[in-house]
Amino acid sequence: MEVEAFKRLYPLPFYERYLDSSVRPDGRPLGRARPTSVSLGAVSTADGSALVKIGNTTMLAGVKLEVMVPSQETPDQGSITVDFQMPPICSPLVRPGRPVEAASVISEQLSNVLTSSELVNLSELCIAPGKAAWMAYLDVYCLDADGSLLDTALLASVAALAHLQLPAVSVSEEGRVYPTSGDVSMEGAETSIKVKGNSISPRRRLKLGAAPFALTCMVHKKHLLADPCAEEETLLQSSITITMNQMGRLVSFYKPGGAVPATTAIVKECISLARRRAREVQQILKEALEDHIESPSLMQTD
Repeated sequence: MEVEAFKRLYPLPFYERYLDSSVRPDGRPLGRARPTSVSLGAVSTADGSALVKIGNTTMLAGVKLEVMVPSQETPDQGSITVDFQMPPICSPLVRPGRPVEAASVISEQLSNVLTSSELVNLSELCIAPGKAAWMAYLDVYCLDADGSLLDTALLASVAALAHLQLPAVSVSEEGRVYPTSGDVSMEGAETSIKVKGNSISPRRRLKLGAAPFALTCMVHKKHLLADPCAEEETLLQSSITITMNQMGRLVSFYKPGGAVPATTAIVKECISLARRRAREVQQILKEALEDHIESPSLMQTD
């Protein structure tokens, strides 16, 4: 009772006592991430989906495909749009009917990371150059916001895209597309493309480039904590998010202000932790893919 009362009255000094011993109150070492799991095919109505948990933080990602007419500037490319949502069930801090600033920030970060990492070659989404291509809608829902939201959302996005299957299609001389999955809406598009019927051509999986993985670290005085929970993000001073791809290359660096400056030594240590974490997460995703399909060759290897 005395320990719990001290934690409630003086949460920061309570944490600092543990940090000085290079451990957290739950016994987790400062440089270790929380247990991570990836479950593919979580949404049966999506073309690709994944449920990801890092500690208590839980994200559900789904990809839905529609046929689009490619732009004149990129006639041989499809498109991907990303949307991240934080419904009220994810946190007591999220109120119904009120926009969540963090959601729009993470949505933009996800889109930027997926683009800059070149995870998806948009030419892979082409059906018929200048006539038809796939528009992929990637929606990520936060079901439990317990810290490291971008890390978990990015992993869920990568996993959903790895699980994605492009429907089998045939294209007529007039540019009409016939997918096996049935009708695809082209409502509002000024085009001659009509989607109906079935095709005997096999489905195919999306070929991915080097997958990006993110690690958020909290910096407090001389301490660096990997993969913080929500309580640690609230109490401690500054955060840094490093995104590395599975080849060990830096994709992005994000530090939203904070009291502690990002010194060279701190950045180097964060990159080292992120590189190690990327290898861990890559293995977790690889095992999830192997469990889900018979011949997993979706991810590049070193």
